[in-house]
Amino acid sequence: MPAPEPFIWHTRIRFVDTDATGRIHYSALFRHVETAEDEFFRMLGRPYFATEHNGLSYPRVHVEADYRLPLLYDSEISIRVRPTRIGSKSYTLFFEVMLDSQVAATATLIIACMSKATQKSHPIPDALREALTPYAV
Repeated sequence: MPAPEPFIWHTRIRFVDTDATGRIHYSALFRHVETAEDEFFRMLGRPYFATEHNGLSYPRVHVEADYRLPLLYDSEISIRVRPTRIGSKSYTLFFEVMLDSQVAATATLIIACMSKATQKSHPIPDALREALTPYAV
């Protein structure tokens, strides 16, 4: 069975996202990435708060971004979301921020599965693993 197409979220750079140069502020990119992540999980039928069940939560333990092209106020962007690694207790999401069919930025989030009771890592639930696996590259 072929892998599904990557999930793509369309949005626009808002004035509040920009710095004094009119470019996206480095931290604002993560708000857009987080929205794309939320919508990806909604598409999977697993909205974020639904994944925080059975005493588990999913903290981000590593985030990074690389900026390749200026993302300016009012630019229309598309964000591709793909899992790139699904481990036993964490997974990695990769984001490509597209501007006019060019990669303007990339971002990576490593997300751990954690027991709220113990505050220690916990195996990823099978249902979450099964939802992510078809989209993994």
